[in-house]
Amino acid sequence: MALKVLLVEDDRELRQTLKEALKVEGYEVITSASSADAAAVIRHRMGSDDHLDLLILDLGLPDGDGSDLLRAVRGQFNIPILIISARYDDENKVRLLDEGADDYLVKPFHIGELLARMRVALRHRGTAIMAPQKQYARGTLHVDLGKHAVTQAGEPVHLTPTEFKLLARLVRQTGQVVTHRQLLVDVWGPDFVEHTHYLRLYMAQLRAKLEPNPTEPVMLLTEPGVGYCLAE
Repeated sequence: MALKVLLVEDDRELRQTLKEALKVEGYEVITSASSADAAAVIRHRMGSDDHLDLLILDLGLPDGDGSDLLRAVRGQFNIPILIISARYDDENKVRLLDEGADDYLVKPFHIGELLARMRVALRHRGTAIMAPQKQYARGTLHVDLGKHAVTQAGEPVHLTPTEFKLLARLVRQTGQVVTHRQLLVDVWGPDFVEHTHYLRLYMAQLRAKLEPNPTEPVMLLTEPGVGYCLAE
């Protein structure tokens, strides 16, 4: 099961960039753009079986300072917390580490460094980290999520951004059925959980581009009434 990360960042472009990068690494990412929204997500998630595994927290939020949220969360929950901020003074960094942050990363940073620090924080809390599925090969089809590349018999296959996101979500759980709801949430967002016709349309498009015989798929399989599976 994918580890769940709450990303609290008010910069929309950075938030989306980090979300996509973390999803490629196999994390399930929930995003918030404000302290109040993040607090609500944390209260809901940490009080359920669907709890969070890690919090990535920006300090400069529109409705308050992230340090206040850090103290509130640390006072109630034992969850790894990584601070990401443009503030680089050592005194502030030391203070936040003393107040319960597991690490502090100064913007701008390389995504590889963020991922490494996340792994360290999770290991320190005893959380097992499974290597994500990032490549898929069957017959003449090859998918490389890290390179954002899909080839058929060595030739590039053009996929739309949405088609690629749907395929990538299935690649990350190759051999497992991913439910309609989970696919809709991960690819289109939580407001689209009832739009199952989107899945049918885009799955048909993927099959037309990737399957030897789209009417009799051998890779992109349907689990009737449940979801879809990418065959091993």
